[in-house]
Amino acid sequence: MKVIGVRFRIAGKLSYYDPGEELYRRGENVIAQTSRGVEYGQVILGNADISDDAFTEPLTGIIRRATPDDDRRQESNHKKEKDAYQICKQKIEAHGLEMNLVDVEYVFDNNKILFYFTADGRIDFRELVKDLASVFHTRIELRQIGVRDETKLLGGIGICGRELCCCTYLSNFAPVSIKMAKEQNLSLNPTKISGVCGRLMCCLKNEEDTYEYLNSRMPSVGDVVELRRDGLTGTVQTVNVLRQTMKILFEMDDNKEIKELPVEDVIVRSSRRKKKEKDKAEETEELSEMFEELADEEPIPEEPVKERSRAPRRGRDRRRKGKEKAESGASRG
Repeated sequence: MKVIGVRFRIAGKLSYYDPGEELYRRGENVIAQTSRGVEYGQVILGNADISDDAFTEPLTGIIRRATPDDDRRQESNHKKEKDAYQICKQKIEAHGLEMNLVDVEYVFDNNKILFYFTADGRIDFRELVKDLASVFHTRIELRQIGVRDETKLLGGIGICGRELCCCTYLSNFAPVSIKMAKEQNLSLNPTKISGVCGRLMCCLKNEEDTYEYLNSRMPSVGDVVELRRDGLTGTVQTVNVLRQTMKILFEMDDNKEIKELPVEDVIVRSSRRKKKEKDKAEETEELSEMFEELADEEPIPEEPVKERSRAPRRGRDRRRKGKEKAESGASRG
């Protein structure tokens, strides 16, 4: 079947539509129906043939190609978003809500305005919604997002000097773990492996499969290997995963010699891989606890987070018993 792919936000998810008899090209602007209403989007994938089994439900069609009037209306919406942002900021301060407004988005037909914000725990914003609805006279929707989504909306420059991956081409956030940094033999300094959002960098996921494959071909440091051509045995001193080479220490009589050889030239005779993998797993588990704040975000709790006393339980119990004892003594007196 023929389909086209449309994106409604920069680096947003790709939505598929039935082009009908029309021919759409990449880069064209179109008006289409979405779950949020009528929206203005850009064709990313022109007419393409895709198997019918790829979609469980029938696809809807495109409403029309964007006209010059639609382009002007979209530009006007972007200007109104800036004004709505300032108004919402003032209302949040007036209601005394502990929330950080990130972005505002007008749906193309102005049927709805979406306000994106971050906050610690749940926020009761019902009065804020009523207040905003009385100002804008349309449907109001407030969405709480995480720090990764906040960075995706705001954009920025990464430590590589390029625009952030999440706001250029990443439509979904893949889970990232400290194990990936270990697999790639990267420095475990939080400032070097965390992104602008404060979480582990998304690009750690990009080369994970390659490093897993390359590491599986390499012996470990300390393994005993044998040369294929002459049967000499030696001990692996260092490995270069990307070049697929290693430095091997050979002991012949009283002489010692170190040679750098490719992995194809040796056969592993005594491996420490299982022990190393066990130690690596234990070390990774410890590191994961140390870098817990850099791991992927946990779901936002259903109830507001209550501040807990930092006093140890035993200390609280001891003070309570002492207080009860003092009160009982006072009553006797």
